[in-house]
Amino acid sequence: MKRIRKLPDHLVNQIAAGEVVERPASALKEMLENSLDAGARRITVDIAQGGIKLIRVNDDGSGIAADDLPLALDRHATSKIGSLDELERVATLGFRGEGLASVASVSRLTLVSRPHGEAHAHQIIAIDGTLHPVEPAAHPEGTTVEMVDLYFNTPARRKFLKSEATEYAHCAAAFERVALAHPGVEMILRHNGKVTARLPVQSLADRVGAILGRDFVDASLIVDSEAGGLTLRGLVASPTFSKASRDAQFFYVNGRFVRDKTAQHALRQAYRDVLHHERHPAYALFFTLDPAGVDVNVHPTKVEVRFRESQAIHQFLFHSVHKVLAAGAGEGRAAVDAQLAAPDAAQPAPSATAPLFPAAADTAPRAGTPGRAPLPQRFEQQRIPLAVAREAVGVYDAMFSAIRAEERAADASPTISAPAPMPDADTDGVPPLGFALAQLHGVYILAQAADGLILVDMHAAHERIVYERMKCALETDNLPLQPLLLPVSFGADRFEVATADEHGDALKRLGLELAPLSPTQLAVRAVPLWLADADPVELARAVLADVRTHGVSAALTERRNELLATMACHGAVRANRALNLAEMNALLRDMEATERSGQCNHGRPTWTRLTMKDLDRLFMRGQ
Repeated sequence: MKRIRKLPDHLVNQIAAGEVVERPASALKEMLENSLDAGARRITVDIAQGGIKLIRVNDDGSGIAADDLPLALDRHATSKIGSLDELERVATLGFRGEGLASVASVSRLTLVSRPHGEAHAHQIIAIDGTLHPVEPAAHPEGTTVEMVDLYFNTPARRKFLKSEATEYAHCAAAFERVALAHPGVEMILRHNGKVTARLPVQSLADRVGAILGRDFVDASLIVDSEAGGLTLRGLVASPTFSKASRDAQFFYVNGRFVRDKTAQHALRQAYRDVLHHERHPAYALFFTLDPAGVDVNVHPTKVEVRFRESQAIHQFLFHSVHKVLAAGAGEGRAAVDAQLAAPDAAQPAPSATAPLFPAAADTAPRAGTPGRAPLPQRFEQQRIPLAVAREAVGVYDAMFSAIRAEERAADASPTISAPAPMPDADTDGVPPLGFALAQLHGVYILAQAADGLILVDMHAAHERIVYERMKCALETDNLPLQPLLLPVSFGADRFEVATADEHGDALKRLGLELAPLSPTQLAVRAVPLWLADADPVELARAVLADVRTHGVSAALTERRNELLATMACHGAVRANRALNLAEMNALLRDMEATERSGQCNHGRPTWTRLTMKDLDRLFMRGQ
């Protein structure tokens, strides 16, 4: 029988580090929160190799006394709380006293600080959790924390880290989350010696625009609600600015970025009647309440909180946002002459008198700004990628007689793999789905068969055809690519760029060739052959989102069919797309040659039949 024994402090720190320091971004978050709690007005962050090699945070805060430097790297040692009552009403970002200790136990850490008014600075070095003596150092007023070689002493943990680009994307996201809530603090981010973000002291509106983009601000509505000691301020994007992921959702509680299920559900419900269920709203909201009404000591990362009156807070958040969305549903305003108050009362945003949006008179189109002025529409369409050759219009002269031999030969569609055998035609040679007569409202194909009328949902049918072709091609590792004559570039977030860079070869197997152009730009160089007419940007975003969420190995194995179905949906012919008779007949012939063509990828029927008896019954013929 094994005896119970007390673990050594160094091992305890490393266990705690597994919760607090999940990746370099976690360490960066802890350092930034300490700088803000120290009252810093200028913070500079230096990162090397995605934060795995180096993270250095320098601030001009109040500093740490020389005698307190060893305590700063000791577990559960803090200057922010001292009693249970203070813990229950904690107003600082950090309070657990284990952030720096956890970082120091899995890296080589140097802490240098000079308190305000002191003549000299001092430093302490921790390697593998072992503290060296405090020494004098040269440093201006403020503090610098430098972390080098994360997980150098735990190689197994280091193997779980992602690529440099992915880890940097997480660090940049952590930096932006902190910066968004503190516009009164100048913040600079450098990666591998290059400045990637420079945020001066600015208003909250300018800070939101710098981080989330000016298009987000232009498409947003102001939330400014207060009731019963609860305050909600910020921006919510109109439903037309919805996203395919939750990356543009920023919710803060007393200046702390959190992901809370109560808040997420309330905000989702506020958008329920105006947003498609597969899309996600975008917002930057700052919620303040009495610190005693929220428990922030739920998880070591402090990203989760627990509200004491969750139902009342749910109702407040829901009604605050729902009212704004209802009032702004017309979207006719040219300006809003209101300025958001800073989320942190101790750090009011400067330039409070500056309007959040341009003046009402500023409605003229701006050069290079999409959507400002209506553009002349060009009505033109390309041939849909159906492999069946065009049939002669003269075939309709023989609609009820045998089909000419050359027309039957033209129906043979070349495919990568052998298609399912085409069903036998009737005695008059009319195919099972007949011949196309017309198109109804750009959605349905009407075809005359031997025994009645066939109605086909052209998008659903084409989606199944494309899906089956791609599935067969991927199984044989022979998914053909269609290089684009002119690569299509688009603005991407850091996670999309990191995913494209890390999984470029695997994406090629899925028929998509992407090339990073910059930290915020991607180029689509090739798409699957059968999706040549699809929107390459929307296709790329859908594939990257799936790969990032589920991993590339899952995308090529258990989730392969779901991903191919999504790609096929993007490449299928859209509703309101006018087809000529030859294209409609080509679609019918491909349906007859495709397995499971009776249902689309989502399980909906692709066609139905009305026999002559059904039609006679509708018109009461013979009754």
